[in-house]
Amino acid sequence: MATPLSDTSLSPLKTIAVVGLGTMGTGIAEVLAKAGREVIGIDVSESQAALAVAALESSTARAVQRGRLTEQERTDVLARVRTSGDLRAAADADLVIEVVPESYEIKHQVLRELDGIVRPETILATGTNALSVTRLAADSARPERVLGLHFFNPAPAMKLVEVVSSVLTAPQAVAAVTDLAVDLGKEPVAVGDRPGFLADGLLFGYLNQAAAMYEAKYASREDIDAAMRLGCGLPMGPLALLDLIGVDTARTVLDAMYAESRDRLHAPAPILKQLSEAGLTGRKSGRGFYTYDAPGSATVVRDALTPLEGAELTPGRQVRSVGVAGSGTMASGIAEVFAKAGYAVVLAARSEEKAQAAKARIGKSLARSVDKGRMSAEAAAETLDLITAAGSYDAFADVDLAVEAVAEDLEVKRQLFATLDKVCKPGAVLATTTSSLPVVACARATTRPQDVIGMHFFNPAPAMKLVEVVRTVLTSDDVHATVREVCVRIKKHAVDCGDRAGFIVNALLFPYLNNAIKMVQEHYASLDDIDAAMKLGGGYPMGPFELLDVVGLDVSLAIEKVLHREFRDPGLAPAPLLEHLVAAGCLGRKTGRGFREYARR
Repeated sequence: MATPLSDTSLSPLKTIAVVGLGTMGTGIAEVLAKAGREVIGIDVSESQAALAVAALESSTARAVQRGRLTEQERTDVLARVRTSGDLRAAADADLVIEVVPESYEIKHQVLRELDGIVRPETILATGTNALSVTRLAADSARPERVLGLHFFNPAPAMKLVEVVSSVLTAPQAVAAVTDLAVDLGKEPVAVGDRPGFLADGLLFGYLNQAAAMYEAKYASREDIDAAMRLGCGLPMGPLALLDLIGVDTARTVLDAMYAESRDRLHAPAPILKQLSEAGLTGRKSGRGFYTYDAPGSATVVRDALTPLEGAELTPGRQVRSVGVAGSGTMASGIAEVFAKAGYAVVLAARSEEKAQAAKARIGKSLARSVDKGRMSAEAAAETLDLITAAGSYDAFADVDLAVEAVAEDLEVKRQLFATLDKVCKPGAVLATTTSSLPVVACARATTRPQDVIGMHFFNPAPAMKLVEVVRTVLTSDDVHATVREVCVRIKKHAVDCGDRAGFIVNALLFPYLNNAIKMVQEHYASLDDIDAAMKLGGGYPMGPFELLDVVGLDVSLAIEKVLHREFRDPGLAPAPLLEHLVAAGCLGRKTGRGFREYARR
């Protein structure tokens, strides 16, 4: 029979045992010791315990060098940590945190042994990020005292801690551990018990899709990673992150997620199984998606898959002048980019008035750059002089490259490409900036589909470094080479991908955003908790709901519909909550209300 909880159990958690002294366990021990807790580090391996002590000595020495600790504080921190190879050393602990390998069998064994060792009121926390806390708690002698405490790696630096409750967990235990997390300087987020919890539940689906994208040879590993870093502002690309986490660990998490959700997006990509079974588990083994100079190293070295620098074999066409079609923010931003690079630019719209308004917008943007000291007034004036506003696409007669940035409507784009086909000279490259429509459909509206290619800029074009270069099956090699060369001149990072919905960035980003909406729809977590979790636990510059409101819920819905229509995967079906908000006219910041409400300007 479980011991009833008493008020005495709410005393501060002063002595804490950490079972498992790998990277995560060592990091947690450091965080606890720095916060004044007495720490008992337990590991069956004496060598692992010794490595943990050495790592703690090294990290605290660095903290002293950087002025974050005094020598006396360092001495005190180290004195608060003792290690043991015996679980019985946890007998006097107020809290035990297990971070042993992700295996039900191993975790069950540890928790069963702890049942016979610790005091009745001791809280038992599992550090799992993939296994069911409820299932682990159910076999305990005191399930009301078992919960999840999920730190993120590296524990000393990452602010997020997920506090995971099962249906058996006592509220007092949750409160005590939540208070501890706050005292540690962390940001605790309360979540329910489901595989991946909150942050990993969103993160691993995205990582899995990136692995599948690479496995399908749709894009190179370098291009996939660069696209997500530069297009979304992420600290790491998905394949590099899989190598850091461990390919085997990712496969375990995804297996658990798929077992519960049966969502194909969570079914581990076969390449994860192949790499795991070959022992190519990422940084820790020295090889995963990338090759490293030694096991445990972060330094990537060349291998057979590393692209040769400057290996463009086909010479491109000469580009001296550029036409930009459109009058919106994207069109003016692209025109500014080309003019800054020294190209003569024709900015054409459906009327002279619209074209002049777009040029005036560029003038204001350049003036802001001058005010911020990024360019001289003279350079700004010269840049603006390179841009000619025109009220007709006939002005594109002599351009070498025509880039359209009109409405994201296939029929509108097809009509424009039919016009460009008539007015542009032979040999001119015709590019679309579409983010979700088939480039080949634009190409087929012309008599020269071999000259058509996708150049997907990101908003705001002057600031964002990424351009997705999208070849169709009809695009000629020299057109592809031309656009790659132009990207170098305009100082953009080009990534190559094929002509399918979402290209790289949107194909990986929008299913993640859709899954975040489903979490709210299912009342699993709040908007604020999800946004905080992804910023603090994943290093995202914006939470998913902040981003959705900025992008526009109508734009997001349109892209998700395109992805669902192309890939026919039920998991890609837009969340009904998103459809309801769009139907209600709640489109995000631009309407003053989306997932959140905004003050009207």
